[in-house]
Amino acid sequence: MSNRLPPAWAKHLKTHPSAKAVSPKAAPPKAALQAGPSRAHADDMLLRQALELQKAERLPEAEELCLKVLARTPNHPLAFYILGTLGIGYDNEKALRYFARAVGEEPRNPYYHLSLGETYLKLSEFTPAIRHFQQALALKPDLVEALCALGDAYNSFDKGEMALPLFEKALKINRDHPQARLGLPRALASLGRMDEAAALLKDAIARRIAVPAAYNALVRTRKFAEEPPELAAILTELQDPDHGSEGATALHHAAGKVLTDVRRYKEAMDHYKKGNQAGAQKFDLEGYRRWVDAMIETFTPELVASGAVYGNSSEVPVFVVGMPRSGTTLTEQICASHPNVHGAGELSKLRRTADGLGLADRSNVNLGKSIATITPDLTRTLAEAHLAYLRERAPDALRIVDKMPHNFELIGLIGILFPNARIIHCRRDAIDNCVSCFVLQFNEAHSYSVDLETLGLYYREYDRLMRHWDKIFPGRIFENCYETLIEDQEEQSRRLINYLGLPWDEACLRFFERGGSVNTYSNWQVRQPIYTSSVKRWKNYESEIQPLIDALGDLADT
Repeated sequence: MSNRLPPAWAKHLKTHPSAKAVSPKAAPPKAALQAGPSRAHADDMLLRQALELQKAERLPEAEELCLKVLARTPNHPLAFYILGTLGIGYDNEKALRYFARAVGEEPRNPYYHLSLGETYLKLSEFTPAIRHFQQALALKPDLVEALCALGDAYNSFDKGEMALPLFEKALKINRDHPQARLGLPRALASLGRMDEAAALLKDAIARRIAVPAAYNALVRTRKFAEEPPELAAILTELQDPDHGSEGATALHHAAGKVLTDVRRYKEAMDHYKKGNQAGAQKFDLEGYRRWVDAMIETFTPELVASGAVYGNSSEVPVFVVGMPRSGTTLTEQICASHPNVHGAGELSKLRRTADGLGLADRSNVNLGKSIATITPDLTRTLAEAHLAYLRERAPDALRIVDKMPHNFELIGLIGILFPNARIIHCRRDAIDNCVSCFVLQFNEAHSYSVDLETLGLYYREYDRLMRHWDKIFPGRIFENCYETLIEDQEEQSRRLINYLGLPWDEACLRFFERGGSVNTYSNWQVRQPIYTSSVKRWKNYESEIQPLIDALGDLADT
């Protein structure tokens, strides 16, 4: 991601030069003006330099220049703002703090509200995100990026219907804006309106807007029984070097999806491999192993038991965890079809709490120190804040499901904060699970999945950590095996609802009729009745995936 500045930035520099942002009080005296460029002008030059460094990914140097400006002109809003952009994707908490300070200094700047809202949205803090997008729009009603961001926020907050008119309004203002062009079909797809989404995506492609991303989304709106004309078009687009590595990744994955549908598996796997290599970032497996060692060493039965005394006794939280693509969305949909259960989707709230404590920092092998900071009072405060956050979504639900798969890493923390929380661990055939991760275009957070061998070794670490949690919480984690669910849907669904401590409801068998938004890669699948074609699907690719099978070792059921 070469430039983390929000799309509105260029306009913002023109409409709000930083020289203007300096308050009159800070204006230099006349003598200084005659002696050389004004302080405001010098600040402006430094901040423009910081922007150039930021674009070149020289972040520490960019940060240094912004801090230099703040040393001379305290509370310079544009310096705060650029510091915020430097944190996006690296340290979102830091980004949040700086954007908030920019907003505090210049509350009538819509771009500052927009960026603060976008950062809240990244952290799945939907309520403040929505508030800041609304403030940006109150200040600048035609700000397309804010309309789209508010649409995305509603979509993620399970209010897809409220997102649609926002994207439609954005398209009226700028019919070729990529965010609006892709946002409207995404909202429609999350509501299960696949045909309408497909028509809009075809239109975007015809107008040459965000072509790789549009093709990638288009091929996911349906399953192809025979080769569609789109395949040849995608292969032609792959010849165009202007799409860059990100575009190539999206196109290779789109081609792979179509070829898989039409059962040309060898060609499909070839595209998936190329797609993963195009945008690949190296995953630090050794560092991850050391971190798993530290988690296992730190979270002992004694530690969890002594901390849980101060946790919150609520039975509302339910955590669905496991590897991505292990059946977590399906499991959530079955549970959320029950009238007393709310499915909240993938929330990063727990990860944010863990980040604040230093527990999720992979380079932190001294986790004992982090744990020592969790006092009884802090335990109570964190648990109450988390519960209030869940309650915002569904004030009356008896159970609220957070299906963030990677919370499998944080089960020790869950056990301390919520000793009565339900934890459902989704397991699936290891080779099937890994292949299913490999063929999806995940974001940078999942860089372990772009290489077959690394993916197999990562899976072993996940398995090792889950075995540890099973020892720490004997009998408390419900293991939901994907294959068992497929084999006997009703029996396994009844077990799930029973584990949640709720009476059985027939609606749980018709999960695919459930309304609301689904915002994961499985949004097409979970609107179909259960099908068995995903079991042992890896055999289609067997000749292409030997490095994965070797890496999985005794966990591979061949």
